[in-house]
Amino acid sequence: EKNIPIASGIGGGSADAAAVLHALAKQWKAMPNVLENYPAIAAALGADVPMCLMNRPLRAQGIGEALAPVPHMPLLPVVLANTGRPVSTPDVFKALSHASGTPMPAMPPSFRSAQHAADWLSGHTRNDLQEAAMGLCPDIADTLAALSRSGAVFTRMSGSGATCFGLFETVEDAQDAATWLAAVETEWFVEATCLLPSPPLQEEDYPAWADWMKTARSLHSTSPS
Repeated sequence: EKNIPIASGIGGGSADAAAVLHALAKQWKAMPNVLENYPAIAAALGADVPMCLMNRPLRAQGIGEALAPVPHMPLLPVVLANTGRPVSTPDVFKALSHASGTPMPAMPPSFRSAQHAADWLSGHTRNDLQEAAMGLCPDIADTLAALSRSGAVFTRMSGSGATCFGLFETVEDAQDAATWLAAVETEWFVEATCLLPSPPLQEEDYPAWADWMKTARSLHSTSPS
């Protein structure tokens, strides 16, 4: 069960397509990893579908079809926020006046913590679509500012928008921030969750992951006190 806004830039349609492919592979008793071995099947459905099949941290290049695993990525607590105003991906690309095209540098061999990941992302990455999307939807700037005020150590728009995300150092920080933001902006979509770490999941990650699977499903639908 998935409850996210439409046209929100977080791969909802691509994830649905990947889920269907997984279900078909299971139904047809396909060989293990058959979908990973035939990425063209997924790429024909959409540029983001191959990544959604993998269920792990990845670096994507090209239009999203060239994927490389990211080793030693820790579990990253995040808060997703969206004001509810959809943004059309084609319109964002039409509004894009300049794309740097500068490739992302090599990633470090490991990220020691969420703060380390946030520092690296802040210094070495960008979203060329963010400025164009903000021109069409000024709410995005308000969303990023609100996430920063909630204590996020790194914020950015996801994909072509309009969902934004904030990274947090701890599970507790993210949960507190989402509770505060949902109380302040009662009409927004606000979801606390975490990003999958690199496999294998470390033993110390299991309690936090299990806790998130319980709280993230209900947080956005729970009336703040």
